[in-house]
Amino acid sequence: MHKTLTFSDHLRLIDERSTAFRTAVAAAPSLDMQVPTHPERTLFDLVQHVGTGRRKAAAIVAEGPADGPPEKSAWEDGMGAPREREALLAWWTESVEQLTRALREAGPGRGCWTWWDDSPSPQTAAAWARRQVPEIAVHTYDAQLTVGTPQPLSEEVALDGFDDCQFTLCATTVAWPHQPAVVDYHAIEGRSWRLRLSADGAQVAHLTPAADEAPDTADISARGTASDLVLFFYGRIPLDSLKFEGDRRIFEQLIAWDPSV
Repeated sequence: MHKTLTFSDHLRLIDERSTAFRTAVAAAPSLDMQVPTHPERTLFDLVQHVGTGRRKAAAIVAEGPADGPPEKSAWEDGMGAPREREALLAWWTESVEQLTRALREAGPGRGCWTWWDDSPSPQTAAAWARRQVPEIAVHTYDAQLTVGTPQPLSEEVALDGFDDCQFTLCATTVAWPHQPAVVDYHAIEGRSWRLRLSADGAQVAHLTPAADEAPDTADISARGTASDLVLFFYGRIPLDSLKFEGDRRIFEQLIAWDPSV
């Protein structure tokens, strides 16, 4: 059995991955280096993007229950991130501190506005904390790749992160616009997920040997390390980096699908 991560675990991992992100940025020869996974961004742009995202999340958590996100002025001062390296690193550290402070003060059960209200994930500070871990971890991979030192996501981060990706980002009641399909994901660390796509939306479940349906009923399946599953989900590595079987077109449709449109 794999450990179910707690609110405290997520706060710890936010700090851990944020420190790794900072280390990668500090080691870069130049902040003008192009980010391979986002060619339109420099390393400076990446720091500003990720730091602003953490400030926005902090403001949302701090506001508590609401019908929508707070005004932009709650997380942006109009100045943006400073361009001098040491000042930028300090700004990044402050961004993460704002996030973790807001989460700790709120506590895991506090209600918050979320944009995933049609998914099974709760609308709480705990869910926001969980969502931050794969976000920061994948952007840490981006920064490490930029400076030539990419590292896979740890098993702890990747297994929990991919689970969150499925239940928070994939699960929806918005109708799937193509032929119904069943997609299975298998992490070699011993966990599997099944995604059902139909007119009822996208429904996610954990797949175990005790499941009613045999695992060979999927239209397509992908197998790899949990880290590679997360990196594939976020578009950092191609499908060919995984072992997959079935109709490749379903993954192409899934990647192109935006339920919010």
